Amino acid sequence: MQNQIEVLNTFFLIVSFVLGCMIGSFLNVCVWRLPRNESVVKPRSKCPQCGTPIAWYDNIPIVSWLALGAKCRHCHTWISWQYPLVEALTGVLFACVYARFGLCMATPVYMAVCAGLVLVTFVDLADWTIPNEVTFPGIPLGLACSLVGMFYPESGFLTRDVFDSLFGILLGGGILYLLDKLTRLLLKKPGMGFGDVKLLAMLGAFLGWRSILVIIMLASLVGSAVGVTLVIIQKRKGIEEEAHYLPFGPYLAAAGLLFLFFGQSMIDFYLGMMHAPEPVSVFPS
Repeated sequence: MQNQIEVLNTFFLIVSFVLGCMIGSFLNVCVWRLPRNESVVKPRSKCPQCGTPIAWYDNIPIVSWLALGAKCRHCHTWISWQYPLVEALTGVLFACVYARFGLCMATPVYMAVCAGLVLVTFVDLADWTIPNEVTFPGIPLGLACSLVGMFYPESGFLTRDVFDSLFGILLGGGILYLLDKLTRLLLKKPGMGFGDVKLLAMLGAFLGWRSILVIIMLASLVGSAVGVTLVIIQKRKGIEEEAHYLPFGPYLAAAGLLFLFFGQSMIDFYLGMMHAPEPVSVFPS
């Protein structure tokens, strides 16, 4: 019986990865078209260089990119590494969601959250925008999931109190909104951007208010490290120093994913380092 369960879990893990890769292929379409205000449904995908429609056998996630040698079959233009990266990353995240939550109502929802955060990351890196197509439906969906979690704890949702989710929305959006206003008022330059405000509000909806400060801290630490590294590289290359502006969305997304999978462990580790007398539950039932 135990062996059958292990085989079944392995099967669903593989299915989750393959499904994630397929969704990742669609995300690549969204990353290209959403900033250009183009439909993500039609027309069919085509080579941006020669305009030839991509056949189904040249559109198999990861496999086709490797088989074609990262080149278009017709014009031999290089195909960006971003395509297999997005597909593989989404596949791995989907598999991680199944490994973390198993077969429950929350699993497909958190897979969708992961897909949304991958989309946010690559659109923000390319276009410095965070698509409303992710955050606008994500905020009420996160609130609805906490409501389901209240009445059906076996659903697997991490937030099981609608007020926890609602406060997460207000705290997440409110903190970055105030930071943006203070930056504009005191430093007379652009702040966080309203897209980041909506993204953190969405994360608060899904992960609760206790996640907000941890996500901001992690995102700020990683963002600062990347910024300092870029400055050092620039100086070593003898490039004139200039202001560096980095999109914050990818760091918020990465921090949100870390909290989704390891939130309780992260809090327990921190409290252990601080020799806290009692454990604190991040996702109280």
